Amino acid sequence: MYDALVIGAGQAGLSLGYYLKKTSLSFLLLDEHSRIGESWRKRYDSLVLFTPKSYSSLPGMGVEGCPSQFPTKEEIAMYLESYATHYQLPIQLNTQVKKLTKEMDLFVVETNASTLRARNVIVCTGPFHTPSIPSIAKTLSTTINQMHSSEYRNPSQLASGSVLVVGGGNSGAQIAIEIANQGYDTYLSVSKSLTHLPLTIANKSIFWWLDRTKILRANKNTLVGKAFRKRGNVIFGTELNDAVAEGKITIKKRSVGATDQTILFADQTTLNPDNIIWATGYTPDYSWIDMPNIIQEKKRPLHERGVTSIKGLFFLGMPWQSQRGSALLLGVGSDAGFIHQKILENN
Repeated sequence: MYDALVIGAGQAGLSLGYYLKKTSLSFLLLDEHSRIGESWRKRYDSLVLFTPKSYSSLPGMGVEGCPSQFPTKEEIAMYLESYATHYQLPIQLNTQVKKLTKEMDLFVVETNASTLRARNVIVCTGPFHTPSIPSIAKTLSTTINQMHSSEYRNPSQLASGSVLVVGGGNSGAQIAIEIANQGYDTYLSVSKSLTHLPLTIANKSIFWWLDRTKILRANKNTLVGKAFRKRGNVIFGTELNDAVAEGKITIKKRSVGATDQTILFADQTTLNPDNIIWATGYTPDYSWIDMPNIIQEKKRPLHERGVTSIKGLFFLGMPWQSQRGSALLLGVGSDAGFIHQKILENN
């Protein structure tokens, strides 16, 4: 029996582990992967963060290297692994949580290995669980090479011909740029006009400026936070704009329909792509949490800055949990400190 069980040993779980290590509480981090940082290693090969190293670290330990450099996925994976080792965090790998219930004052966590009990449970699995692919994908011909962005690693997976990337986030933009630079006839389908921000201004990271102006860490309920949140996805960097201007990438409207080999867009134009990469995000899956009034209709947990209506149950690492960076390396530590205090109050 533990004082706290942390489900997920990614950036959120490790950040909380950093704080719990400073206490006398007994705790354990559970993770389904065989290695810390594995979720980063499984992403596309060319992935580079849009936050520099100075804004990509967890509490107490920075990322090695030049602070202004943008880390690769491998650097972040190694950093997370080193972080867990440095702070000697108790972690149980290869452990998948099957069910979470509560009996009296204790939580019961059933895993593929054993059943554990704890006074507090902190869900640090994030919201990105099941790849989300629009239903129109099923109506397309099997001759089209389709994959979700979670399956994409590099252009060698593509068939010859044209490529349609569907999704207006940073991942979709980065993948489209990489493919276009390999000479593919590349299209990017987006649901709304894209907002772009440069990576640097006057030789300083855009995140330095956002931090100095207090926009970066503005609470989600403030006027600044609400305005920033309303803008939706922001594409960092100028590479996409440059590729569009050079004719390497063609921007298309939202994909609204499909038949056989043809994609229909919101402006009634069509395209017959040879490849489609669905950079359309993920659907949360908290079906293993067997407790009332916690998961909302859209499969998202009901909480206020990670604190739920069930005493001792917390979430950490959720988008906009308190601010813009809550689900990112740069901001999860602040929320981890807050949840840590709530756990102490509960013991």
